[in-house]
Amino acid sequence: MASSSPEFAPAAAETNGSVRIRRLEISDRERGFLTLLSQLSACPELTASEFAACFADLAALGDDHVILVAEDPAAAPEKRILATGCLFVERKFLHGVGKVGHVEDVVVDAAARGRGLGLRVVRRLVEIAKEAGCYKVILDCTPELRAYYAKCGFVEKGVQMAIYF
Repeated sequence: MASSSPEFAPAAAETNGSVRIRRLEISDRERGFLTLLSQLSACPELTASEFAACFADLAALGDDHVILVAEDPAAAPEKRILATGCLFVERKFLHGVGKVGHVEDVVVDAAARGRGLGLRVVRRLVEIAKEAGCYKVILDCTPELRAYYAKCGFVEKGVQMAIYF
């Protein structure tokens, strides 16, 4: 996770055409980040202070919680964030105190789908996990998205179980 504070040094941004893949910035609230997340799941509008508090909590996790965004600087200011995805690094006792990367919250704006932005975000998250020393990267998805994540290099393994509150 990036921050406006210099203590959280962001990874180098990847640019391809006009769209840049980079870490989330606190100013992305005004660039459509929450609106984009609401295309994935219920995401209430947060005040600037609520967003800043959540951002600070996540930034405090450093490289164990990375949120990437795909930004189009040429788009309208409130619609610049076209895609996002998150990597959470779980530290384990298993595998010689290994690490597992969990990819979460991947979404591409409905109007920007088909441009490879999700693929770019997911591939960059996988690279970050590898650089962090993760021995594997996992994610959960709906059956309809199996083929999509297979294009990203994932293979089906096991069964997901969940309890929701």
